[in-house]
Amino acid sequence: MKKQTIIVTGASSGIGKEVARHFLANGDNVVINSSTAEKLEQVYQELGAGENLAMVAGDISDKRTGEQLLATALERFGSADVLVNNAGIFETKPFLDVDEAYLDRFLNTNLKGTYFTTQAIIPQMLKQHDGVVINIGTPLVNHGLGGVPITAQMASKGAIHALTIQLAAEFGKDNIRVNTIAPGTIRTPMHGDKADQTAGLHLLNRVGEVEDIAEMVFTVAKSNFINGAIINVDGGLGAGHNLN
Repeated sequence: MKKQTIIVTGASSGIGKEVARHFLANGDNVVINSSTAEKLEQVYQELGAGENLAMVAGDISDKRTGEQLLATALERFGSADVLVNNAGIFETKPFLDVDEAYLDRFLNTNLKGTYFTTQAIIPQMLKQHDGVVINIGTPLVNHGLGGVPITAQMASKGAIHALTIQLAAEFGKDNIRVNTIAPGTIRTPMHGDKADQTAGLHLLNRVGEVEDIAEMVFTVAKSNFINGAIINVDGGLGAGHNLN
């Protein structure tokens, strides 16, 4: 497998940080991003601050952040081979309580962040006639849960699933592959100490670990023939629940 340059958004904790760690451990170059500069610096140091690691702080809903990520990747490593659109937010709020400002938070970070960061990176992939975009979605887009009020989140994530398929169609002929990985509940700081409370949502009757997602991101990044796919890495959440 050739050495690649990987751009990972939302890399200051959880899945993003583990994705960055996994690619670094396998010898790739990595550019990490977070909107929180202080946390990003901490992760940069934690991951070794080596010559194959760079960082760019910035809000990914602003296309200029994506442009800066590209510029850093090219300046440091000479290519932009894989974009992992991991940055996202998750909360619960009843539908009738959602106002415009609340909805905009999810559309800006989850959808616009993925959309405009990808828009900034794709031109370089076109020049290379090679590239991989990996979005992070959720099986809950197609699997409603009564009692879990997440319409704002699912509206934004559903759009990412649709965007994935359309981008795969538009750029497949250019050897650019676009896919979404849809995790179940993963043990991350986002869920605090409550992650295991949702074990029964998964047929495996347990939640996932960040390594489970990082391994699949790596597999898809190195593949030459996965395109337009929504890949559930969810312990069976999308298929059913464990009621034992």
